[in-house]
Amino acid sequence: MNIKMIEKLKQLPRHGALPRRAARGRGQVLPTSPASASPTAQPVEVSNNSINEQVQQMAQALAQEIVAEQQQQQMVARMGRTFTKFDMVNDVVSKQKETVTAGLWSDGLASLTTFYTSSAQTFNQRKYYVDVLQSDPSNDSSAVQFSLAYGHAAGSGSDSQGQLNDSPSRAIYSQYRQLLLNPGDSRFTTGERSTEHIYVINFKRNRLKERLDPGNFELPLRQLSGSRPLNATGSVGLNHVAVSESFCFSLIDDSSVNSATIGDSGKVYNIVSGSINGGVYNSSAPHYYGLAYPDHGVLILDGNTLDEKLNFQTNSGSSSEGNNHFGLFHSISGSSLITNSATSDPYGFLARNSEQVTSTHYFVRVKNAEYNFSNNPSYVTGSVGSLSQTSFVGDPKTYITTVGLYNDNRELLAIAKLSKALLKSFQREALIRVKLDY
Repeated sequence: MNIKMIEKLKQLPRHGALPRRAARGRGQVLPTSPASASPTAQPVEVSNNSINEQVQQMAQALAQEIVAEQQQQQMVARMGRTFTKFDMVNDVVSKQKETVTAGLWSDGLASLTTFYTSSAQTFNQRKYYVDVLQSDPSNDSSAVQFSLAYGHAAGSGSDSQGQLNDSPSRAIYSQYRQLLLNPGDSRFTTGERSTEHIYVINFKRNRLKERLDPGNFELPLRQLSGSRPLNATGSVGLNHVAVSESFCFSLIDDSSVNSATIGDSGKVYNIVSGSINGGVYNSSAPHYYGLAYPDHGVLILDGNTLDEKLNFQTNSGSSSEGNNHFGLFHSISGSSLITNSATSDPYGFLARNSEQVTSTHYFVRVKNAEYNFSNNPSYVTGSVGSLSQTSFVGDPKTYITTVGLYNDNRELLAIAKLSKALLKSFQREALIRVKLDY
């Protein structure tokens, strides 16, 4: 009971008391003056029930007045509200997980059909690996998409420059053996055959997100032709790496038909002949080309198989600068010169990344009486703050464009933008879902 009600109740007669100006004697009303006294006046008895009814009626009236005032205060508070606290039980749904995939290449593309190398790489860097870009390096939008390398367990196929066991190919093979193989394993094994020399495709980490999406990459390889020079890197003259006129392989992983092998490096799939649309070629007896490590974004191709199937002519001479990884570059880039009969498009390197996103959903409930006024200076006019639009008098309107998330100290933590402005008035309510990913 508030102070106003208590003060009014003090004015009421107490239980068993007489109305004001009455004597305190029980059951008799005294005259106010001798002149008004009547010799025939009879004693009047006041009922306790009547007094209680009066008290209840006045108490009920006061209660109704208090409720009306509270409702008016609530309405004013809602109409002028700036912040609304979330009901953490009904308004917030947290720790929702989903897997999101996207094109791996620049601009979110899933198919790469143009391939460039850059002279910005130093001579010593190119001995170990070559970066592949999606456009001419002179363009501002040009960026590294993936890198190619060649590794040999004994160091063959590259020049050790007179230093024992210090050739680039040996360093590459040792690096990926330590990164990808289980302790105790010294060789990569494709199918049932181990190999001493490998070709490596390493996707740029910032494009990979969490992992390469299994079942969603397709690597086109064009068969090499002729007899290429031992250290060839280019596409013209004596440095020419020739490719077949019309023949192209496409490689995928076998995740559509087999479960991954789980090792210290995470999930491992076999790289086999096939396509994303057509699946694994001859799935009962597939042709194995290497191993896919999606968690690391690395494809390991068996050098022996590439020599046999695609005529790579790998230079495996001792302390001989072979530049073998440039042969893989021309095999990939040359595939875009052939049209895929199934799609009528050039063969492209298809790949998607994958990441698991944890989300919290905030449901912003805006009721009809809330947020119908704006504190934007253009909303009012004049020295007394009259509504600038006369049509808003009695029927104000606003447009919701942004939702801000604040902590208990009213410090802004995040901003959510609506795709288009949302009309709000006394006749309209809104439910806005804010999704926060992390």
